[in-house]
Amino acid sequence: QVHLVESGGGSVQTGGSLRLSCAVSGRTGGRYAVGWFRQLPGQEREFVAGISWSGGSTLYEDYAKGRFTISRDNAKNTVDLQMNNLKPEDTAVYYCAAESKEWSEDYFSKRPGYWGQGTQVTVSS
Repeated sequence: QVHLVESGGGSVQTGGSLRLSCAVSGRTGGRYAVGWFRQLPGQEREFVAGISWSGGSTLYEDYAKGRFTISRDNAKNTVDLQMNNLKPEDTAVYYCAAESKEWSEDYFSKRPGYWGQGTQVTVSS
C-alpha cells in the first residue's frame, strides 16, 4: 500500500505563489511516477503535471507551463509543485497521485492507483 499526503495549500491573492508538497510512504514497489491533479468546483479531476521516477522527465498541462514547476526528492520521498503567478481560475483541490514508473510514459493511459486526500488552493482576485 502506498500512502500520499499533500500539504501546502492555502489562500493567496492573484499573482501570489504557493508550494504544494506530497509525501510518499509505504510500499511503493520500487520506482514510481507521481502526478499532480486538480479538481475545480463542479468539474472533473484534471491532470496538472507529472514527473518520472528519476525526475528527468516532466510533463505539464498548457495552463501550468511557465507558472508551475514539479520536482522531487527521492531521498526524502517528496514531490513538490511550485505554483507562481496564481490566478483565480487555479482555485481547486489539488491532489497528488502515484503509479508505477511506466506511468510517466503516458500519464493519460491509466488512472493512477494511489491518491492523496487533497489540499485546497484558493486564489482571490
